Amino acid sequence: MKTITLYSRPDCQPCKRIKAWWDRKGVTFQEVNVEESPDDRAALKALGYEGVPVTVVSNGDPETDIHWQGLVLEHMEKYTLETKAA
Repeated sequence: MKTITLYSRPDCQPCKRIKAWWDRKGVTFQEVNVEESPDDRAALKALGYEGVPVTVVSNGDPETDIHWQGLVLEHMEKYTLETKAA
């Protein structure tokens, strides 16, 4: 089963917009506040990201995870709505 994780910060406006969009679409996701966890910040850096929002769509195999930074509606529609239907 695929899971959706949003790495965010409380003051991040794009993060808030992504969450609102997913809420309207009924998408289940988990949110990780990178300000609360150095380990999560390190995980984002390992993926090549310096800031948030970062979305990770995972099927449990890090080699095939899909991830991107920012509010990318095209990816959100393709990967997260697809996940909802799965």
